[in-house]
Amino acid sequence: MFSSKADIITQLQKDILLLQGLKAPSPGNTRNTGLGPLHAAFPNNSFPLAGVHEFLSKRKEDSAATGGFVAGLLATLIQSHGVIVWISLSRTIFPPALKLFGIEPDRIIFVDLQKEKDVLWAMEEALKCNGLSAVVGEMNEINFTESRRLQLAIEQSSVAGFILRRQSNKQNTIASVSRWKITSLPSIPDDDLPGVGFPRWNVELLKIRNGKPGTWQMEWSGGKFRYIFPVINSLSQELKRKTG
Repeated sequence: MFSSKADIITQLQKDILLLQGLKAPSPGNTRNTGLGPLHAAFPNNSFPLAGVHEFLSKRKEDSAATGGFVAGLLATLIQSHGVIVWISLSRTIFPPALKLFGIEPDRIIFVDLQKEKDVLWAMEEALKCNGLSAVVGEMNEINFTESRRLQLAIEQSSVAGFILRRQSNKQNTIASVSRWKITSLPSIPDDDLPGVGFPRWNVELLKIRNGKPGTWQMEWSGGKFRYIFPVINSLSQELKRKTG
């Protein structure tokens, strides 16, 4: 018997997640992406691996920021093992730079194609391979039917799928678990040393199925994600410190 309406609602939410294929992770089988407070936005407080995750970019600089953030996310998912397939028309990732995020370039199989329809086909076929950790596909546009085929493949293999939509002109509905928008933030060098600081991003979770969308600021330092205060507060505090 349930003791309150809150208990009934909680149980119904769990039942809905099960019907949608989102099972609660068993003890010892969770994947900590290191995203800190962002985990509270996910269903079951755990990054949904078996699903399509969509990342939107309108500008080239946003595409670069998204690539870095996704690389950090993939590094935490594959950890010390696993293989990733990265499919694109014109590869924007510089493989040696992946080591900054803890990924050895030989862990990623790059597939470079000439037609966007071939990217979709290759991604669907790769997502059927349950021996992979994740599949990344770079493309411009995708419709609901095409994304549904990707999701059906994932439901059989439980391989995470990441769609990086470059210079996308529309936010049409697709069969994705989440929709993200990543933009870069000014970096702040450590201890007033010259040079460039650690990569920083403004992370917008625009949509998350059975979760809570929101906006966070993250940094990649020490081989992991680190939550930071909103950039306005950080710059204000830095300015006050320097001006005394």
